[in-house]
Amino acid sequence: MKKNVLTRYRVMAYVTAVMLLVLCTCMIFKYGFDKGEDLTLVVSQIHGVLYIVYLVFAFDLGSKAKWSFGKLAWVLLSGTIPTAAFFVERKISHELEGSIVDGAPAVAEA
Repeated sequence: MKKNVLTRYRVMAYVTAVMLLVLCTCMIFKYGFDKGEDLTLVVSQIHGVLYIVYLVFAFDLGSKAKWSFGKLAWVLLSGTIPTAAFFVERKISHELEGSIVDGAPAVAEA
């Protein structure tokens, strides 16, 4: 598996997790203090779009890493649980470190 597949997943995992925390904060302000209804709408839509991108990249990584359905489902759902994506991303990155192939072409020795 190429390094950029894992890198794309890692970036989107962090972005999705941060946006989910921002969304949770907005929801607290919206429902707890009756403030920021418009901001909550914008943040929720941004998180929704980013989560779809995260799903595509996570599914791509899972298919290339040949994960079981249960593992793939857990990785896909971790973008919906606040802070879970941080922990799942770290575990997946450590797990896949050995299977990463550099993008540089191999040089044949004579």
